[in-house]
Amino acid sequence: MFTYTVSVTTGKQEFAETVNDIYLTLVGTERSSDRTLVDKSVVDHFARGSVVSVDIRVKEVLGDIVLVKLGKEKILFNDHWYCKCISVTTPSGDSFEFPCYRWIDKEQEVVLRDGKDRLPQDDNMKEYRRMELDSRQLLYRWKEWRPGFPMSLDANSNTELPLDIRFEAAKSVDFSLNYITAIKNLGLNKFLQLSSWKDIADFEKIFVKIKNSESEYVMQNWNKDYFFGYQFLNGSNPVMISKCMNLPDKFAVTQEMVEGSLDRGLTLQEELKAGNIYIADYAIMEGVQANATDPDTKQYLAAPFCLLYKNSQNEILPIAIQLSRQTTVGVGNTVFLPSDNQYDWMLAKMWVKYADFNVHQLVTHLLRTHLISEVFAIAMYRQLAAVHPVFKLLIPHVRFTIAINTAAREKLICKSGLFEKANGTGGIGIVEVIQKAMKTLTYKSLCFPEAMKARGVNKKEDLCSNSNVQKDEEIQAFVQDVCFSGLKNSPKECEFPNSLKTREQLVEYLTVVIFTASAQHAAVNFGQYDWFSWIPNSPCTMRKPPPTQKGQVDMKYIMESLPDRRRSSWHLGAVWALSQYQDEELFLGVYPDKHFTEQSVIEATKTFRKKLFEVTNIIKSRNEKLKLPYWYLSPDRIPNSVAI
Repeated sequence: MFTYTVSVTTGKQEFAETVNDIYLTLVGTERSSDRTLVDKSVVDHFARGSVVSVDIRVKEVLGDIVLVKLGKEKILFNDHWYCKCISVTTPSGDSFEFPCYRWIDKEQEVVLRDGKDRLPQDDNMKEYRRMELDSRQLLYRWKEWRPGFPMSLDANSNTELPLDIRFEAAKSVDFSLNYITAIKNLGLNKFLQLSSWKDIADFEKIFVKIKNSESEYVMQNWNKDYFFGYQFLNGSNPVMISKCMNLPDKFAVTQEMVEGSLDRGLTLQEELKAGNIYIADYAIMEGVQANATDPDTKQYLAAPFCLLYKNSQNEILPIAIQLSRQTTVGVGNTVFLPSDNQYDWMLAKMWVKYADFNVHQLVTHLLRTHLISEVFAIAMYRQLAAVHPVFKLLIPHVRFTIAINTAAREKLICKSGLFEKANGTGGIGIVEVIQKAMKTLTYKSLCFPEAMKARGVNKKEDLCSNSNVQKDEEIQAFVQDVCFSGLKNSPKECEFPNSLKTREQLVEYLTVVIFTASAQHAAVNFGQYDWFSWIPNSPCTMRKPPPTQKGQVDMKYIMESLPDRRRSSWHLGAVWALSQYQDEELFLGVYPDKHFTEQSVIEATKTFRKKLFEVTNIIKSRNEKLKLPYWYLSPDRIPNSVAI
């Protein structure tokens, strides 16, 4: 008799009190073992997240172990337990690793491959690969949640999700509870039933317990023009500013209006040509219906132009703001200027920041990180086998993404959801903005260097051969599923690849997936509380229409425009909750699940972590010299995935 020792590493066992009968089968290059029932005394240890060992005795040597089949039977009730990995030690002392990292559920047999990477064209066990993907495609089905949106997973709640992508028990996905808890923790309950504020200083009453060094700096400097401009580069929505070479037709700004703001002695046209003029254009907000879910409060939206100037001191300053975009110049196209009275200019800037807030929430944050990352995640599960190196590379970067988006669709952005409580784009506005943004979403706009170049604000380790990329049917199916299924509501001009032909194209594509889920999301998410908690700096709604003429605004009009106390409180609870890291957050470079077993990949991961550590120290050193530190892209604060 020959003995094979099977070590099973379990974890996350808080769900299961007991585990039903477990069977193991070893498949070797020579032969297979019989189906072996694991002794009940061993199974009882599974619920404690330990490493347990099972001896399987066979009459003949099996050869190299290439598969482990793991089965579970249901008796009176269904249970589930989490298997991290299985290792098999042969009679000769050789060891084989079989990564799992999944829940074992229902009456099913799970087939585990060893930890070596295999491309589909080089795999001699294609039938198991196909069975795995067929099974996943039944679980991960595309669904159109709203017309014109990216496709999402066919699940209406967290309980309908496959076990492997659900939130863990310790993680709450109840947005209502999170927001209410945030409001309570921030001491905002007493403001929920009160009406409007009387003065800007009143906002400080809700700022006593909630300020931090960043938000306090915002409170002190929010109305200064240099700080208004600074946020286009360093705030939570640093994607709207573009170099302006030609003024839009509907923008009625003239040389005479702005000449007092130009400090180089050049004309507006000369400054445009010199590359010193920038613009933030909120055209996407044109025609969007404002939130009308509260019959007692009228709410308004606008689609501003904001012209910005890089002066001789390298400050970015607003020099002209237009809140409407009529086809002909007239009263409706009033251009507000820094030389106007303080209330006109203050309110004009508020309207720009209000539009910026809405575009940030729905386009920059929701669409271009959350929803796009979900498309990549679903396609990955549907088309890439677990032994594919790209599956192993991407799986840390899709952790909890489908779950957080499912929760958002269930409680946050749905009809009568929490988003409507505070935001001017609640109700039909959410759908309208996303549908419009989808029409202009392009693949290149998700490639960070290309996006920077396109906006005029921009101033390589081999994976495999080009031939291998072209022959890799799973990679090709992955990008096709993204293009033709997940983003089927995008126009043809979106230019998402439906095939990859070169190694460089594959590198770019995978960089887009990982950057979007990690750095891009971190940059636009975790500063929300810092930048949006001071309400006058980023109003979540406006209760008066935008001014169409100068000289008709006073502080009373401004305060009646800004969110009332209830909406302010909901807004603060939301941005606080959304800015919090998750319990046991996994940051860039931290991969506790060892999907890769090759030493070369392990060494490459160590090198990657070393580089991230070096970048973290550079950013830390730089921040020590800044009045307002920028840490959102410090690697030690960038989670691997979109999980909040």
